[in-house]
Amino acid sequence: MLKIGDFSKLSRISIRMLRHYDELGLLIPASTDNFTGYRYYSEAQLPIANRITALKDMGFSLATVCEILKIYNNPQALTQYLQLKQTEMQEQADETARRLRLLETTIKRLRKDGTVMNYNVTLKQLPERYVASVRDVIPTYAHEGKLWQTLMEETAPLHMQNDDPCYTLAIFQDSEYKESNVDVEVQMSVKGSYTNTEHVLFKTVAPIQIASATYTGSYDKIDQVNEAVANWVRDNGYEFNGAMFNIYHVSPHETKNPEEWVTEVCYPVKKK
Repeated sequence: MLKIGDFSKLSRISIRMLRHYDELGLLIPASTDNFTGYRYYSEAQLPIANRITALKDMGFSLATVCEILKIYNNPQALTQYLQLKQTEMQEQADETARRLRLLETTIKRLRKDGTVMNYNVTLKQLPERYVASVRDVIPTYAHEGKLWQTLMEETAPLHMQNDDPCYTLAIFQDSEYKESNVDVEVQMSVKGSYTNTEHVLFKTVAPIQIASATYTGSYDKIDQVNEAVANWVRDNGYEFNGAMFNIYHVSPHETKNPEEWVTEVCYPVKKK
């Protein structure tokens, strides 16, 4: 039999931790002196101690280690535990790598020019939505308000209930920038189910992954925002994947002061 100090040296586990393992029922001493309370371990327990250390080093919690030890001699069951942990750690590694890339590219852009943090670009997924939609070819982008007017006038008798959150956005469907005759679709997310009107189509829109940047102010700032998004997409290994759109968090309909407008510029993207 081995005194706890000797077992600690041989197993390379501190006495404090061995006592903790005992309390958890993870590694119980082979015997305990009823008079002194001294713990004694068997040499045969060294392999168990080594298994516990190995599993901890793999990232398993002590609670999970306790469960694994029960099936340790079952290779198939053990393999399943290890594969699950491997998948979990790979996902964590991928997320860590993504965050490191974000830090690296932001630092590079900051060193290049001090304005990059004015427009923070975020990768996220816009959820599935049920929307009221109007799409038409209008003379110029400045005429977008006519689409919103049509949407509001034709749906007024329906007493629509806005979704929470309510996304109001404009999608620019052309594959290029155009100076006239532009294809634009406006959408408002709503709750419930409604019948189409003459120009308003109700539909469910699939979720979509986007790179977006939100800014406050007039629309003449959008070129700088587009640059920030384009640089982020390039630097982080993504590519554009569909028509860009704007989400209007505070729109001209809500305030006439351009400095109070809040717009989120969104570009669908996918990994290269």
